[in-house]
Amino acid sequence: MSIFDKFCEYLSNLTTINKTYISLLLSTTIIIVIFMILKKIGRKAIKRKIEGRKEYLINQAIQIILNIVEVVCLLFIWNEYIQSLMTLISVTSAAMTIALRELILNFFCGIYIKMKKPFQVEDRIEVKGIKGDVMNISSLNFEVLEISTSEKHGQSTGVIVTFPNSIVFQEPIRNLNKGFKYVWDELTVKVKLDCDLVKNKQELYKIVNNIEIIKNIPKKMKTQINDINTTNRVYFNKYDPTIYTKIVEDHIELTIRYLMHPKKGRYVESIIWNKILENYKQNKIDLYPGIKKEES
Repeated sequence: MSIFDKFCEYLSNLTTINKTYISLLLSTTIIIVIFMILKKIGRKAIKRKIEGRKEYLINQAIQIILNIVEVVCLLFIWNEYIQSLMTLISVTSAAMTIALRELILNFFCGIYIKMKKPFQVEDRIEVKGIKGDVMNISSLNFEVLEISTSEKHGQSTGVIVTFPNSIVFQEPIRNLNKGFKYVWDELTVKVKLDCDLVKNKQELYKIVNNIEIIKNIPKKMKTQINDINTTNRVYFNKYDPTIYTKIVEDHIELTIRYLMHPKKGRYVESIIWNKILENYKQNKIDLYPGIKKEES
């Protein structure tokens, strides 16, 4: 008799629980603990050698493999008792289905997310008014690193929001990276009504077209749209930055429309305004002061 069997027999005599059940519970506990340790060691080993997105992908793959091996080991231990367990489950299946319907729905929605990919890790999405970057997608839920919605181009708040996978069938999901990773943004500049409109627009075009982050995007966007057109009909008439003119009361609004990466919006906007301010100080752009003359 092995040490394990002797220990199980000792616990059986101590607790009056059948030795077989004690053996099964101990074996199951040992396997679960061993695989928890292996997963932790695997995460630490990967973290030491690999960084960035590759670290996440490799870690996910190793966790899935270890989970599969763990399930196989548990099935091997419980093999003789599975038939009896299935009989019990079949009797109580109706009650279990009602009790676990949310878990079951979330599980199958998780499979749908993995297969159809309405969003992926690192995509910027918006669900129920909460906008953020997808951090993780598991079998039952997904996690989003929230960004502030108080401004058009919010930055991370540091808050992690967890959604059940079933929400993909209950709420519309805005994905700012689906298909292609660039979006249109607009910035409105107010200039004087009596200004040299041609000169002002030329200066604004120079500013936008000389920003490195924006400069190469139109070409990349065309390529991405050509690729996605095999499955989705997407059409844009213009890809390069455009300035639209509108007269509003005693000033002119020049709206600059340009492509950008959704996660760099605030940074790009800051660069544009800094350049506009420089040109304003050099009398190249006639910014509207925003002060109306008092009526006599």
